[in-house]
Amino acid sequence: MPAPILVPLPRADFDPSEAAIPWRELGEAGFDVRFATPDGSPASADPIMVTGKGLGPVKNLLRADRNARDAFARLIDDPFFNQPMTYGDMRETDFSGLHIPGGHAPGMKELLEAPEIHRVITDFFAADKPVAAVCHGVVAVCRSRKDDGSSVLRGRRTTALPEFMELAAWRLTRLWMGDYYRTYPVTVQAEVTASLGDPSDFLTGPRSLFRDSPDHIGRGFIVRDGNYLSARWPGDIHCYSNEFIEILNQTL
Repeated sequence: MPAPILVPLPRADFDPSEAAIPWRELGEAGFDVRFATPDGSPASADPIMVTGKGLGPVKNLLRADRNARDAFARLIDDPFFNQPMTYGDMRETDFSGLHIPGGHAPGMKELLEAPEIHRVITDFFAADKPVAAVCHGVVAVCRSRKDDGSSVLRGRRTTALPEFMELAAWRLTRLWMGDYYRTYPVTVQAEVTASLGDPSDFLTGPRSLFRDSPDHIGRGFIVRDGNYLSARWPGDIHCYSNEFIEILNQTL
């Protein structure tokens, strides 16, 4: 059996689609998944993304879709989800790969800013083991530094939440939700691009109107660079999960 896949989460506000669908697909492909949180307590997803409450007229556009909600309902019964390790216990040598979900609500900053997260990401890159990150998860990757102080993404091609998506969601909801969709004053695309050796290494992908699904994988947009994989938003997550499993199978 291969070593498990590591999925770190904040204590609150992770995106349910970006955690639950890869967890389900990895499990169905024969991979065990282990979770980590800052203190070893079970994580909770962003409730707005689960229920849609507060999103108003754009609820059906922005909340997790039925497929993701069904996967999330299964995830929260998983014993390893309910008994995570701590960030301090994470060791690259114990795992075959690393998946970093995103999320934009304030609780997500706990993961994005954690030195332990940056350490383990750097270790995975140094070992050339598969690393996959989606949406704001790519921010945690770009903040992870090599010995020379440069980002582990310097010289690599990547995507992440594009500015046109981030600002569109913010503009659609800011009248009643304020800055809920603005995790930081700087956009995800701006911060990630600044960490790269060449701004053209950031790929925004098409202006997607529809999410991908098991029946419409081609709607998803991903960027693979060696054993590193990135995606933009929950609408890419099925394509992303399939490619991550392909990378894992190629490296084991």
